[in-house]
Amino acid sequence: MCLGIPGEVIELMAEHEDLAMVSVEGVRRAVNIGLLREDGVLDLQPGDWILIHVGFALSTIDEAEATASLEWLTGVGDAYTDELEALAASDIT
Repeated sequence: MCLGIPGEVIELMAEHEDLAMVSVEGVRRAVNIGLLREDGVLDLQPGDWILIHVGFALSTIDEAEATASLEWLTGVGDAYTDELEALAASDIT
């Protein structure tokens, strides 16, 4: 099962314009944010929340939605744990 998981943007990586360092429940990884550009413009700042799937940010979400999603995902159990382990093992830099 593959899930979209919420993560908080920690920093925009200046040396890689399509990458941001994101924290998902303490796991920090670089995520591709290129899909969030609209007309070449990226409206994303540290502290913003994004929905991540297989290393790509699919959309921005607000903190309330992120909190609700994390609560639900925690209740899912193994599928969410598997997704966090995959995120921890990944590195796209």
